[in-house]
Amino acid sequence: MSLYLLFDVGNTRLKWAAVESSQKPSDQQKKLWAYSGSISSKSLQSPEHKAELADYIAKTLPKPDAIGFSCVAGADAIDNLKSLFPQWGDIEWKQLRGDSSYEGIRTLYQDPSKLGADRLAAVIGARALSKSNTLIINAGTATTIDLLGSNGLHYGGWILPGLGLMQKSLEANTAQLPLAVRGDAPLGFGRSTNDAIIGGCDAAQLGAIQFAIDVAKDLNHPVERIWLDGGNSKVIASEINRLGKLKSLTIEPSEGLVLRGLWAWLLNNP
Repeated sequence: MSLYLLFDVGNTRLKWAAVESSQKPSDQQKKLWAYSGSISSKSLQSPEHKAELADYIAKTLPKPDAIGFSCVAGADAIDNLKSLFPQWGDIEWKQLRGDSSYEGIRTLYQDPSKLGADRLAAVIGARALSKSNTLIINAGTATTIDLLGSNGLHYGGWILPGLGLMQKSLEANTAQLPLAVRGDAPLGFGRSTNDAIIGGCDAAQLGAIQFAIDVAKDLNHPVERIWLDGGNSKVIASEINRLGKLKSLTIEPSEGLVLRGLWAWLLNNP
């Protein structure tokens, strides 16, 4: 049995998973990952936490045939990640970067080396799952929105603060606004400061998504499907459904879209 070990090192979370070679990135079954986990990305800075993670993975799964990763947390995080398994020194670590190639996808980014590796991985993951005009939304520390055409062309995208960053920035940079707490407030204008902050931040995210749909239509690539990933994906999906204005679209929460893209890329670049 061949096994691939995958790491997605984000600004906040490090996600990892292992998949068997008998499976395919296009598979949408719920029990896709043979093994998986998630910890704080800052854990890579702690020798104790690094040792715990390495020991857990090495004892949980067989020695992998390949290790693939993407990282947006900086060079130190990459060095710390690649030092996890000295006992597997013969395994090549393969890094997906923003300018990595993938058959069937081309980007219009002016400088592909500046494209976030997580964004490219998510685009590849979405391509593995569908061939339609697609918005790929990764709702994490930052929210990224990318358009992938059915022709395999990545038209670029947007980066905006994620829900948590929006809310914390209001608390940190104003004299009287608190850190808001999400409740069960109705849609519409907030009737308390807390609800005004939560509703305003939600509106900014949903407004960006709706605007992206409009721009894609102007490009003659009307969005047929939205793939959602990231720590805030369930919140965004819930608010989209509550809003009820995107019923014509297929909205797919897809946990591990970056990991899926890494997997597809590894198969494409053995």
